[in-house]
Amino acid sequence: MLNETVLARSVRLICAGSIVLTMHSAFAQTQEENVTRVQVTGSRLTSPNAVSPSPLQILTSADIAASGATNLQELLLKNPTLGTPTISRTNSNFQTASVGVATVDLRNLGTSRTLVLVNGRRFVSGIPGESAVDMNTIPTDFIERVELLTGGASAAYGSDAVAGVVNIILKRNFNGVLVDASLGQSDHHDDSKKKLAITFGTSSADGASNVMGHFGYSKQGAVYSRDRNGTDVDNQSKAAITGKAADIFTPISPFYSSISPQGRFFHDTGDFTYDKAGNVIPWSTNGTAALAATGFNRNAFRTIAVPTERFLFATNGTHAFDENHSAFFEGTYSSTKVTSRIEPFALQAGDIFPDTGQVPAGTLVNGVVVRNPLVPQYLYDRITDNDGDGIPDYSFTRRLSEVGTRGSTAERDTFRLATGLKGTIMDWNYEAFVSYGKTKEAQNSSGQVNVQNFRNALLGTPDGAGGVQCSDAIARQQGCVPINIFGYNTISPEALKYVTAPGSLITSTTQKIAGGNLSGELFQLPAGKVGLSGGFEWRQEESSSIPDPLTQAGLNAGNATPPTYGKFNVKEAYLETLVPLLKDKFLAKQLDFRAAYRVGDYSTVGHTNSWNMGLEWAPTSDVKFRATRSISTRAPNINELYSPPSQDFPSGLTDPCLGVTAGTPGATADACRANPYVLANIQANGTFKQSQSDLQGISGYNRGNPDLKAEQGRSTTVGVVLTPRSIPMLSKFTFTADYFDIKISDAIVSTPRQYALSQCYGGGNPAFCSFITRRAATSGDNNVGALTYIDSAVSNSGGLATEGVDLTASWVDMVGPGRLSAKIQYTYVKEGYVIPLKDADKSKEKRDLFAGEIGAAKNKANLNLAYKWGTFGISSTTTFIGSSALDDQYLAQFKLPADSIKVGSRTYQDFQLTFDVKKQVQLYLGIDNAFDTSAPMILSGVTGNSTGTNTNAGTYDPIGRRYYVGVRVTM
Repeated sequence: MLNETVLARSVRLICAGSIVLTMHSAFAQTQEENVTRVQVTGSRLTSPNAVSPSPLQILTSADIAASGATNLQELLLKNPTLGTPTISRTNSNFQTASVGVATVDLRNLGTSRTLVLVNGRRFVSGIPGESAVDMNTIPTDFIERVELLTGGASAAYGSDAVAGVVNIILKRNFNGVLVDASLGQSDHHDDSKKKLAITFGTSSADGASNVMGHFGYSKQGAVYSRDRNGTDVDNQSKAAITGKAADIFTPISPFYSSISPQGRFFHDTGDFTYDKAGNVIPWSTNGTAALAATGFNRNAFRTIAVPTERFLFATNGTHAFDENHSAFFEGTYSSTKVTSRIEPFALQAGDIFPDTGQVPAGTLVNGVVVRNPLVPQYLYDRITDNDGDGIPDYSFTRRLSEVGTRGSTAERDTFRLATGLKGTIMDWNYEAFVSYGKTKEAQNSSGQVNVQNFRNALLGTPDGAGGVQCSDAIARQQGCVPINIFGYNTISPEALKYVTAPGSLITSTTQKIAGGNLSGELFQLPAGKVGLSGGFEWRQEESSSIPDPLTQAGLNAGNATPPTYGKFNVKEAYLETLVPLLKDKFLAKQLDFRAAYRVGDYSTVGHTNSWNMGLEWAPTSDVKFRATRSISTRAPNINELYSPPSQDFPSGLTDPCLGVTAGTPGATADACRANPYVLANIQANGTFKQSQSDLQGISGYNRGNPDLKAEQGRSTTVGVVLTPRSIPMLSKFTFTADYFDIKISDAIVSTPRQYALSQCYGGGNPAFCSFITRRAATSGDNNVGALTYIDSAVSNSGGLATEGVDLTASWVDMVGPGRLSAKIQYTYVKEGYVIPLKDADKSKEKRDLFAGEIGAAKNKANLNLAYKWGTFGISSTTTFIGSSALDDQYLAQFKLPADSIKVGSRTYQDFQLTFDVKKQVQLYLGIDNAFDTSAPMILSGVTGNSTGTNTNAGTYDPIGRRYYVGVRVTM
């Protein structure tokens, strides 16, 4: 924890200026004369000399208030050290689980390598099988400050702190009542926002006890693709069809789905569909000069931002038994409801009859074929037996609009309670605590069908009374109703009831922790006392994810998702020391050495070690240099270890073989032609081609690996802190510059699918071909050789690394009649890459780069300005995301080097105005994305696209200008 006296002084400054955009450097915190024992993020020590061992950035409660953020993730993502989150409101609509969860990712190294703490202690995960905390569960109005430690900290906190730590410090010792209420919406009258937060606290008459509570409610409305220009109609990058780089940013619009509600039916010599009057017409997916489009606009049903509703309760309290010993508790409960929505299910004959992809058009009765009366005569006259059973058969695709839109409603509950004792014994500080956390999710999904029932319903025979019955007698006894799939709205309510299969998913994540810490000072050296801290921690994590039986078996025509269960426990012990070497000497105002060591014993991966060493040197009171070297360990999480193969439908993938002919030169073309199915496609078409349904139907399986071992990160940071207090004009100015270099050996990663494609075809690594399956035979309108499955497996990779520089500056002073506050943060990422497989070639040519790509811009910055004049205040936040390249593996298929094709930079401007009606009442008005900056166009078919948004919706703002108005009342 930061020095309470200094913090109180900062808070008073914040109140005076409405928003003080400070970024206290650890060095600056020690310059106050009345500093007592403090503890900061990144260290367990409590001593007068305790400072941040690594670069530390701080967001105050005033920063949160000035942002108008409903969710802490919204504010954190503006910080340039944070990368694109794995999951947020705007990129999770197509998630099969954890829709709407809000995660954070330091340095673009993955959410599992960012440790989120609450009051310095671990918080239960919001995603089953992982360690990522859901920011929806943290009440923003109950936060005192957030400390971002951007460096390895496993020695201090254990596993998962490879990229750094986000430590959320909640308010404490609050007395009174604070009410904050606001309303908002976007320029398009969607993305509605409602928030009500009530914080209250009271202390006993003798000051020995304090209890606080917080109630919060928020509701954020949906944003639909159909309500935004550019996403209202299905489109596709032309490059996915032509294979030409010049066509990457050229949209084909409309690019409707070839699976439509009226159905498309394939016979021996062609195909057809129906108009709304029930007439047979030619099929034309996107239309021609002579034919209307008969395809389906999926974007009319998709969601850019999922609606989210939250109820929050938080409480904490302390009771002092005497001046040296006290008890404390922390409690949190959150209930979140999130709804996803996508287009109706696209059913194909192969989903129902996977062996042949053909539907029998009749039934053999006494050796004679009896036509299913629901099969139109027009179709029956044009089909023959294609699979050798003696019955004419056909193939079809059909959008199940009668079943309704697909989607899910997830109700997520998180409960956490921590309690313990702390105090002082003979000048040594102690703390012992236990905590229990649990996250439960109940998800109900719609829009799927029971494959077995649908099969029974497709096979019909005359019932002898002029009607139709299901052919199978047992199915009839079980309620089978024949289904008519030929034309618009032809499925009867009775048949619909028989084939519909609602889905469910029940998940549970449990965390149990017990720990203790003892810290103090050992003995006196000429430069000061030697600090020492030591402690232990026992932790158990358990997780389960159980879909309904049909989903587990893949019998609902959707993703086959097996259940996942796993648990592990770990016992850890740690030591940390701070040794003052010099003090008040020539060119050595201060010179300190620090070190920490942690040993762990995991039930899964066994013994682990983490350590760090650091040196802090202040030649004068105004300048300080700091350097740390850390070894951080991360053990695999439950999903990485135990997740069984689960089906996925990835987007933004491009086949490197597209456009290859018999004479195309080069390693990629040679590797493509070496595949017999690709070669057969080339021989049949003259060039390798894919149909539209091929492009839109690639699937694959994700799987864990029980043989994983722990990964190890080596982190180096070197920095300087300037606090020129001796110069009057700059006495309130702070500047920091920090170089970071993080290299992770044996990094646990999932094989990137586009990387597997590029390495298999021309990349010189045929081992990646084992992840790829191509279609062996033509089915319907799909071409032989088309990509059907691209799998991804978790493994200990050849490495993961990033390197760059952080610069920050802050200044607060009186300017004219008011107070001006300024803070700027800038991050430059020099390098960032992953080597997906352990025994892959580690040369630069084989690295999968991410630094400078979309979602991981090399240049990011954030500027905060605020001016307070009497009862009026204005603040602004400027967020800059530098130009970013398309994925290097995507560009490789066009024979283009990394960084050769980019999207432009984006700058977002937010404003907030405040007016103090009186001392206890403040009105505020905010505008986010004030200049309505549009997101860069990243089309479907291009890596980095978030389905339904035409951009990377986790990185850029896909919503546009938004307004909010609110009131804060203190009592």
